[in-house]
Amino acid sequence: MKNNLLTMLAVAATVSFTACKKDRVKVDPFSYPDMAEAADPAVLFTTGAGVKVYNGGFGSAITADPSDPNVFYLMTDRGPNVAGTAANTILLGKPDFTPAIGKFRLKDGKLVLEQTIEFKNADGVKLNGLPNPAGQGATGEIPYDLNGNMLQTSADGIDSEGLVRAADGSFWVSDEYGPHIVHFDATGKTIERINPFGTGTKGRKIPLVFAKRRANRGMEGLTITPDGKTLVGLMQSPMYNPSKAAIGNSVVLRILTFNIETGATKQYAYLMDDPSLTGCSEITAVNATTFLTIERDGLYGGAPTNPATFKKIFKIDISNATDISDADNGANGKLYGGKTVEELGTAAGLQGAGITPVTKTLVLDLLKDLPKVYPHDKAEGITLLPNGILAISNDDDFGVVDNGSNTFAQKILPATGNVDHNSIYFVKIKL
Repeated sequence: MKNNLLTMLAVAATVSFTACKKDRVKVDPFSYPDMAEAADPAVLFTTGAGVKVYNGGFGSAITADPSDPNVFYLMTDRGPNVAGTAANTILLGKPDFTPAIGKFRLKDGKLVLEQTIEFKNADGVKLNGLPNPAGQGATGEIPYDLNGNMLQTSADGIDSEGLVRAADGSFWVSDEYGPHIVHFDATGKTIERINPFGTGTKGRKIPLVFAKRRANRGMEGLTITPDGKTLVGLMQSPMYNPSKAAIGNSVVLRILTFNIETGATKQYAYLMDDPSLTGCSEITAVNATTFLTIERDGLYGGAPTNPATFKKIFKIDISNATDISDADNGANGKLYGGKTVEELGTAAGLQGAGITPVTKTLVLDLLKDLPKVYPHDKAEGITLLPNGILAISNDDDFGVVDNGSNTFAQKILPATGNVDHNSIYFVKIKL
């Protein structure tokens, strides 16, 4: 009897140890693979030329589930689209596409789509990717379908780019149209929409100067401070403020902070490394004043010809930066010697006006610091995981690109010869 009891205790101890070990493996951030790709994305449609448009597009932003280290939320933009041959035209491959958040689970080294959370307005009607009407965030684009039929603009249009998951399970999203900042509940229904025009659902606004955003280079990045009180948005490129011609080779971007409770805002100047870059793709919080950002070009890593040369992640700090807010909320923001912040253009220009930009230091070079070549063009999402693990997502453009003839071509990565699909790269960084 004694021997049987000892045997039973030993077996129980072994089972308990094994279970604990499995639990540790599950939550150990070092167990993340170097890279995980979306598993078998469905096909949205196939063009007449046989090009497959995938139900991907997730990767414009990424955020983690704090209760499960294997779950990630990735977000689409407005849908598969190409530039039209006529000026200011855009062709939407699927005009009824609803921008959405995908809930992915990391399983056996792959990303498995478990749930799609489609965006809806306050009445529960699905949003779309159509450009906004004049006065409500219009980009000046004229939308068409692939058959050449002109489409209407839509107040429910959103080009979603920045994503935050709040502690209550709701989401905050920024976009490239208005720009808008939209609060969605956990099911994707709009709680509040905020923009410079006051056409949001509760009347709250962000400063009017943000209406000067460059079309399709709006509020590309969005994060939230760890205390859950402040949203922090980052513009992708220098705004056309007061005009495209006036800003020349400016490298001055704007950061906006928005107090969720009070609606109070502050603004800071961020200096991009080079005016030729596509701009900043994302921002994620480290603490209340320190953040990580992505700056990148628009080229493919590892391409045999014309390869990417700049895809870097920086740590920035706003602690000692000058608040460049305009107390009068003018259309061009606060002026310095008659010039907008964007017109000042450079570090020297800001210094001459008495403006201190955010500090910026290099943390990671995606083209040099990964175990294997980074083959994508669009590194667009970052989120910081426990123990200094950074998760980086790419926008795969639904597996298609513009072929220059008003239709789609397959998006093939030059370094691999494969169709681009959504992936997450996991990298240990030092802050």
